[in-house]
Amino acid sequence: MKKSIIVISIIAIAACNTTVEKKPQVEQPAKIVEQPAADYNPEAKLDELGVTLSTPSAPVANYVNAVRTGNLIFLAGKGPRKADGENITGKLGADLTIEEGYEAARITGINQLSVLKAELGNLNKVKRIVKVKGMVNCAPDFKDQPKVVNGYSDLMVAVFGEKGKHARAAVGMGALPSNIAIEVEMIVEVYED
Repeated sequence: MKKSIIVISIIAIAACNTTVEKKPQVEQPAKIVEQPAADYNPEAKLDELGVTLSTPSAPVANYVNAVRTGNLIFLAGKGPRKADGENITGKLGADLTIEEGYEAARITGINQLSVLKAELGNLNKVKRIVKVKGMVNCAPDFKDQPKVVNGYSDLMVAVFGEKGKHARAAVGMGALPSNIAIEVEMIVEVYED
């Protein structure tokens, strides 16, 4: 009887002892970290253009200047605060000309670049300006919002070249905070750290 139990046990163990087939290990592709081209230098371009960035102004309410998620940075709306701390105010088509609005938009762009530099430490980390939303404070019959927001867009292209070309909205507003002439939001893609 003992022999029968031993034989049955050996057969049972042999039946349970299945070989586990090892799956071939799938090789994961190496993560490619993109780097800017050797001649890409927005910081030097700012110097060439004579643009000086400043310390970004603090938010005036319960929000932050920028939020990063992954490789995207979402910049809160900024306005045309000049170096002396005063805003360019008024409505396009009533108080300001298109040329004055264009300059207000350019100053707003400089302010946004100041925020971006504060976030990144170096503008050479910008991979692409993705989206710009320009809101123009204007009279009801004013129809040249794109000409005003060009002041912002032209600056982005001057600083970042092809990487500065972006999707855009240029819309009219009945009013903006503190009667500023323009407010612009921006989304930026950055190189991985």
